[in-house]
Amino acid sequence: MIAVTAQTRIWVATEPADFRCGIDGLARVCRQVLKTDPFGGALFVFRNRRSTSVKILAYDGRGFWLCQKRLSKGRFRWWPQGSEASLTLEAHQMQLLLAGGDPAAAQGAPLWRPVNVAV
Repeated sequence: MIAVTAQTRIWVATEPADFRCGIDGLARVCRQVLKTDPFGGALFVFRNRRSTSVKILAYDGRGFWLCQKRLSKGRFRWWPQGSEASLTLEAHQMQLLLAGGDPAAAQGAPLWRPVNVAV
């Protein structure tokens, strides 16, 4: 089981990946294209060219997990654009992405709030 918490780092590749690749091929994309360490405990999210399928690569300290979601109808409508190779998402935004929604429109609580100290 992959535990996705608010502290989980989630990287979404902006360019489509070759879904013929397995764990080793996607780990290579993490190192060479995204410039990150696939063994670092983050989740890496990739999509295919037709935007009908998403793969998630994760390392849990003992081995890799490779999960895939393929839509039976439609496409993933939202995907990050830009010149960067990847974009980071928060856990609730990834849930929206996997449900076919728009994570950019998600309004979550801020990750950090200062605590007022009474004097």
